Amino acid sequence: MFNSFFKKNENDLDGYHFRKNFQNTDNAILVDVRTPDEYNSGTILGSVNIDFLGADFQAKIKQLDPDKSYFLFCRSGNRSGSAAKVMEGLGLNSYNLVGGIGAWPEM
Repeated sequence: MFNSFFKKNENDLDGYHFRKNFQNTDNAILVDVRTPDEYNSGTILGSVNIDFLGADFQAKIKQLDPDKSYFLFCRSGNRSGSAAKVMEGLGLNSYNLVGGIGAWPEM
């Protein structure tokens, strides 16, 4: 019973695997799901901002291309993990950076 409750989502990736998969995936989009203020204070180069807490989050993700893969991050990995679950529910291929933006490895 508890195994299913605490089961790790296969789309939750540590920094190394997240970056490696992002770089090796065709049609990959890097998405910062933090607020616009957080995004503007510094983000990962090449990312787009779709605010998970924004009133228009659902509308924005419904317009995304289902043929692309979305690599999501936030400050800690919580919002992006929740966003990934919502996106998966809509049939979008998405991955969460566990540990958030600080887990993105410099290479």
